[in-house]
Amino acid sequence: MAERDTHTHEKAAPDTSEAAFPHGRPMPVTLRKRKDFLAAARARRQPAGSMLVQARRRDDDDPTIRVGFTCSKKVGNAVARNRAKRRLREVARLSLQGLGRPGWDYVLIGRRDETAARPFELLREDFETALRKIHAPRKPRT
Repeated sequence: MAERDTHTHEKAAPDTSEAAFPHGRPMPVTLRKRKDFLAAARARRQPAGSMLVQARRRDDDDPTIRVGFTCSKKVGNAVARNRAKRRLREVARLSLQGLGRPGWDYVLIGRRDETAARPFELLREDFETALRKIHAPRKPRT
């Protein structure tokens, strides 16, 4: 009986050199692990008309911008959820390069009826407004 190859293949770490950032900012990397989604859920959140944006600054020195997408079953069946996530992915791709902060994680949560039905430019505007509010200077707590 032949032995089974048990070697695991791991993805290489993202290239964080200057050459990898043609616009001066890193390309967003997709969040995959549950613990990263949970950490973002405990951090800042900003509701937008068509989505909820959660953001957190990571403690590591990695300048990579990471982004995750999720839609609950309230959004609809699998087709509706996937359509909403595709739209959120495109909004993030277009906006995070300019407005995202290196070393931050963002999670975009789709909303029922709103994420899939809202005109794309308004969806993008919602996300960019939410990002500006998240990164706006905060008043010190008293």
